[in-house]
Order: sequence, then structure tokens, then C-alpha cells
Amino acid sequence: MHKKVSNVTGQDRFPRGYNTGMADRSTPLVIGIAGGSGSGKTTVAQTILQRVGPDRISFLQHDSYYKDLSGLPPAQRAEVNFDHPNSLESELLIEHIRQLRDGHAVEIPIYDFAHHSRTDRTYAVQPRGVILVEGILIFAEAALRELFDVKIFVDTDADLRFIRRIERDIAERGRTTESVIHQYLTTVRPMHLEFVEPSKRYADVIIPEGGFNAAAMDMV
Repeated sequence: MHKKVSNVTGQDRFPRGYNTGMADRSTPLVIGIAGGSGSGKTTVAQTILQRVGPDRISFLQHDSYYKDLSGLPPAQRAEVNFDHPNSLESELLIEHIRQLRDGHAVEIPIYDFAHHSRTDRTYAVQPRGVILVEGILIFAEAALRELFDVKIFVDTDADLRFIRRIERDIAERGRTTESVIHQYLTTVRPMHLEFVEPSKRYADVIIPEGGFNAAAMDMV
């Protein structure tokens, strides 16, 4: 019995502008990695960065582009639906991808997840031969989706994604178990079913089990 490695959609073609040698490319290759919260997108992205080399990739995360909520009271910030496309400043991400593709460095905002606000700090990302973008909703918006030459969707069972989200939000974002469960039931799960899961149909490659799928990562 063979283990399922990945699904490749009917788009059996090379990405837009692709040719047999990276050195011959006139513009960078733009790769998008999507999937549900806790699916393992970041693990896939980090595996690609390690294998290809961070000096050859411009790496962007959609999470960096959450809208600034510092003008709202703390209690109201916590009630914002962070899993809806409207919570993200995707227009800025689109602008940054285009700037990198044109050979210009960009300044990426730094978001404070503990306080639901954008800090006044940024970090620079330099243009590289590959632009790698990761986020749960990057295939849900047409204007953003159209920028990707290759679209990868990380597909992981809901129970495993939920467990990973609890562990991450408690350890990295200062949340309580109760608040994570409340957010999952009220926004994360409904938004996954409305936006994230349907966006899987746009993927060129679907990776079950994310970065832990060694055969799929070798292929990528």
C-alpha cells in the first residue's frame, strides 16, 4: 500500500514565466503556501528555506499584515474576527510582492499578537530569485492569488490543527485555553469552512501532513 504523497491538479504545465534554468528567469518565481490554521504551513516554508537557502528566497507571512487595532479598547480588539480576509491588509502584501518582483526591498510590519496591534517596528526583506508567501487566506482573494506562479496547499486533519493551535497560542501569544477554544468555535472553524477549505481548489499541489510528509517535501 503506497502512502499518498501529494495531489497535483489538472494544471500540468510549468508556472508562468518558468524555464529550465533559474539563472535565465527574468522575474522571480512567486510561490504561495496556504492551509488551515495549524496545518503545518510554516513547517513547509521553513523546510523550503533550509533546503534552498534563505539567501535565495524572499519570505513573507500574511500574518504580518493584520490591520492595526490599537485604536480599539482591548476587549473589543479580542472580539475581532482575525480569520476573516477583512482583518488583513492584503493590499499592502500585494504591493510588497510586486515591489520584490520588480527588484526593490520592502519593509515588513511587525504585529503584536498578544495585544492585537501593529508595532511601529518593521524589518527589511530583500529581493531574491524566489518569493515565498505563507498564510491561511492567501488563495481566498483573487487579486492576491493571481500573483502566485505556484500554489501549494497544506492539508491536515482538523483535530490535529486544533491541538497545534492551542499549543501555539498559549506558548507564543499569551492566550488561555478557554480563549483559544472560544475563538476556534466562533471564528476559526466557521471561517475555515467558508474561506480556507474552498480555496484548496486553486492549488497546484496539495500536501497531506505538511512538512512531516518527507516524500512531498522532496518533490517540492
